[in-house]
Amino acid sequence: MTAEGFLEGRRLQLARGVLLQCIMGGYPPSRFYGSDDGDLALVADPKQIHRLPWSQQPRALAICDADELTGESSRLSTRGQLKAVVARYAALGLAPVVATELEFFVFAPNPDPTQPFQPPMGLDGRREDGHSAFSVSSNNGLRPFFSEVYACMAALGLPRDTFMHEMGVSQFEINLLHGDPLLLADQTFLFKHLLKEVALKHGLTVVCMAKPLAHTPGSSMHIHQSVVEADSGRNVFSDEAGEPTAAFRHFIGGQQACLADFTALFAPNVNSYQRLYHPFASPNNACWSHDNRSAGLRIPASSPVARRVENRLPGADANPYLAIAASLAAGLYGIEQRLEPSAAIQGEFEVPDNLSLPCTLHAALERLKRSHLAKELFGTEFIEGYIASKTLELTSFFDEITPWERRVLAAQA
Repeated sequence: MTAEGFLEGRRLQLARGVLLQCIMGGYPPSRFYGSDDGDLALVADPKQIHRLPWSQQPRALAICDADELTGESSRLSTRGQLKAVVARYAALGLAPVVATELEFFVFAPNPDPTQPFQPPMGLDGRREDGHSAFSVSSNNGLRPFFSEVYACMAALGLPRDTFMHEMGVSQFEINLLHGDPLLLADQTFLFKHLLKEVALKHGLTVVCMAKPLAHTPGSSMHIHQSVVEADSGRNVFSDEAGEPTAAFRHFIGGQQACLADFTALFAPNVNSYQRLYHPFASPNNACWSHDNRSAGLRIPASSPVARRVENRLPGADANPYLAIAASLAAGLYGIEQRLEPSAAIQGEFEVPDNLSLPCTLHAALERLKRSHLAKELFGTEFIEGYIASKTLELTSFFDEITPWERRVLAAQA
C-alpha cells in the first residue's frame, strides 16, 4: 500500500484462506478456513516496520499480525500461534529464550529447474569445489554479496553472532543472537527475505531448501531454547549450584513426547525428509545427549547460566514462527506434566522405536492427523487446515514422475 495510506492508519484486509495457501498457489477446500472466505485484518507490529535498504525505490516492509475483524488473533496465523505459546509461559511467570542457526546455499542462477544447482562463479573465475568448509577465505569470491548482506542486516537492526562457511558446497550458516522468541522469529524471517533480495541484485540465487544438492549436507534451522524467570531473568534449567533442575529434565521430556507428533511442523516439505534421511548432523530422532550431534535434542557444552536445549530437527525450509512455537509448546507441555526424559545417549547409538520419528511427509501428516495433543495445543482449526494444505502439496509432488524413476525403472521388465 502507499506510504500515505499506511500512515493514515488505513486498514489492510486479507482473505482468510490466504493463510492456508499452499506453495503451488492453490487452496484446500473452503471448509478449512470458512465457507465465506471472509477477511482478516493485517495489523502492523510497530516494532517491525523497516525501510528496505536494498531497494533503490523507497520501500518499507511491515510485519503484521493476522487478526479476525472482531480483534482476536486468527487461529490460522503462525505468528499468532507463537504469541499464544509465549503467553502460556508468561502465565506461569516464565519467559522462553531462543536463538536460531540458519543454514543456506548460495548458487548461480538456475533458470532450468531440471538441472542441478551450481555454485556461483567466484571473483577468481572458478566455482567452489567443496573444499572450503569452515575456511577463513572460503567466501572471498562472494565478498561483494556478503558485504551488502552485512550492511543490510545492520540497517534492519539484525544483530548477528557468527557467520561461517558450512560443510556443503557454497553453503553458509548464520547464528542469530538469543532473545525473545517472537523477535527471533521475526529476525529469522527478515534475514531469509533479505538474503534472497540481495542475492538477486548480485546475480545469485539463495536457496533455503532443506536438501538442494545430492551427496551434500542439507540446511538446518536449529533452535536453541532456554527458559528464565520473567522477573529475575534466572535460567530455570540450572539451580544455584549450577546443576540441572527438574524443569530442565521436564522440558526435555516434553520435547521427546511431542517431536513425533509435531514432525510435520518442523519438516513441512517433501524435500525436508531428504535432509533427514541422512542422519549425521540432521538427526531424525527424539533422543537427547550432551554435545552429540547425532541426537535430535542436543545439550551444547555451556556454563550453567547458558544451559539450553537445541532442537536439531527443523530445516531451513521450516516456518520460523511455527517451528519455534511447536518446540516451545512441547517443552512447556513437559514442564506442566512433569514428564521425565529417557536416559541421555552418548557416542554411537541405535534409536529406540519409541524415539524414532516419521521419515516421509506422508507419514508425518498421518501422525499429526492422529495427534490429540497437537489439536489441544494449537487448535483443531489450525491443525486440520495445515494438514489440508500440506496434503495438496504432497499430492502435487506425486503427480510428477522424477528423473530417477525414468532412469532406473523404465528398463525393468
